[in-house]
Amino acid sequence: MSVNDQNGAALGQAFTQNVIDAMGPKTDPRLREVMTGLIRHIHDFAREVRLTTDEWMAGVEMINQAGRMSDDKRNEGQLLCDVIGLESLVDDITFAAAANSTTGLTASAILGPFWRQDTPHRDNGSSVTFDTPPDGEVVYMHGQVTDVETGEPLQNASREHNLRGIFHTDDQGKYSFYCLRPTPYPVPQDGPAGKLLGMMDRPVFRPAHIHLMVQHKGHKSLTTQIFDKDCKYLGNDSVFAVKDELSVEFVPRKGDPLAPLELCYDIRLAKAS
Repeated sequence: MSVNDQNGAALGQAFTQNVIDAMGPKTDPRLREVMTGLIRHIHDFAREVRLTTDEWMAGVEMINQAGRMSDDKRNEGQLLCDVIGLESLVDDITFAAAANSTTGLTASAILGPFWRQDTPHRDNGSSVTFDTPPDGEVVYMHGQVTDVETGEPLQNASREHNLRGIFHTDDQGKYSFYCLRPTPYPVPQDGPAGKLLGMMDRPVFRPAHIHLMVQHKGHKSLTTQIFDKDCKYLGNDSVFAVKDELSVEFVPRKGDPLAPLELCYDIRLAKAS
């Protein structure tokens, strides 16, 4: 076999199939399905762009750097997935599967790379904004968590806010707290995700949003973000998470010296399978 013939064999589908077939009979069926697709597509990608060794090593180093700088406050590997739209795509696929069987669900959105597990519990009606900046706008946020099918209120559903706090709904499924009206912020530029955005000449800002995680026993958990409809970055979110149904309006609040603005946001959860 000539050198050219050997190169052709290495670049061809037979080589890819050989890698796939190397999985043994004890491989979990779902893992086999996922890895078969991954191997096939990543091999096709390398062939399509004629990926060089130097380019491949640059990609490996980017992944390694993301791992080295990740900790319990920042997941740089996840942020890399975000800036290429992968987490938002997976979120859409997951939500579409849930919405197929249930209409009226509150839309989901990505978790994002800055979620933390050490969020404190707070009482309904309390505040999560401290040392509010002079130009900050305090918002009274409230709403009700219900079962999407029956409309029944869900008591003791917990909500988590990234400024941050965990709140539990009352016997009417209602929650309330004071928070800061969100503002846009850029993806950090000190890591590989931010540097990749710069190399692709893309916007780095995330539009103003509030992260929500809603959980109730017997129901599917919801992770989502809600976006200020007046934010100028809605149309070019650096991680592609904006959805029309998650756009909200902050309205004037009267008679409350603690907050000039108000946001009512109801949440509908589906029963767990």
